[in-house]
Amino acid sequence: MAESSSNSGGFLGVLLRVPPLPQAIGIMAHAGDVLLLFFETIQRLLSALFSPGTTVGMPLIIGQIVRVGVRSILIVSLVSGAVGVILAMQLAQPLDDFGQRNEVSRVIGEAVLRELGPLIGAIVLTGFAGAAIAAELGTMKVSEEIEALEAHAINPVRYLVVPRVTATVLSMSVLGIYSDVVALAGGYGISVTLLDIPGRVYIANLLAQVSVMDFMTGAFKGMVFGLLIGLIACRNGLNVEGGAEGVGNATTRTVVECVVAIVIADLLFTAVFYALEMF
Repeated sequence: MAESSSNSGGFLGVLLRVPPLPQAIGIMAHAGDVLLLFFETIQRLLSALFSPGTTVGMPLIIGQIVRVGVRSILIVSLVSGAVGVILAMQLAQPLDDFGQRNEVSRVIGEAVLRELGPLIGAIVLTGFAGAAIAAELGTMKVSEEIEALEAHAINPVRYLVVPRVTATVLSMSVLGIYSDVVALAGGYGISVTLLDIPGRVYIANLLAQVSVMDFMTGAFKGMVFGLLIGLIACRNGLNVEGGAEGVGNATTRTVVECVVAIVIADLLFTAVFYALEMF
């Protein structure tokens, strides 16, 4: 009996155990590094924009936008369109029980504009941008290219981080809106062709439900998600150690950390917006 109690206690201990102090300190230190990189990136960006004799590196930013943003359009289209179709088909039956099938677009519009649009774009961009940036900067760190930049008095944050973070923020802002449009279009297509909902009814109910605030909420979330992806990827890439294995570890860690950070940020935004709407 004592043994059973001990095992039960051990099991509950595993479930309820808080992270050990060193692990908690490591998480806080990691978050602090990302925050410091954010402030330095803002400083370098403002310096390049407003200080004479410095440049913001527009060709580098445009190149990164094409690389991490434009190339993500196809996969965002596929995923967002599929999500719009899935939502419409899954909602049709429950709404039929209340005789409200025509209200499908109301639910889709609210869910997509506030949550799913920017979230889908961010998850896709994590795979395209986050992993690629971490691997690229990690390879440069291992091959001592970053040390070579510093030897030539070129600041790595200004030359490497600012263009990439700026590109992820701008790309995510556009991809979030694009994801909204594609998901709503997917819901429209399946509603008209399969669910027998008139197109004008779908659009009328959608416009009656959503507001400019819903759109602005999703757009703001998209910008924050892009900022998180860029900062976490750059931080992990610049801190790579251990050769090729370290590059692989940094890439994997970047994807995991970006997804966790995005979901937590989305949760915080949802809680804040919910509290504001209650007043």
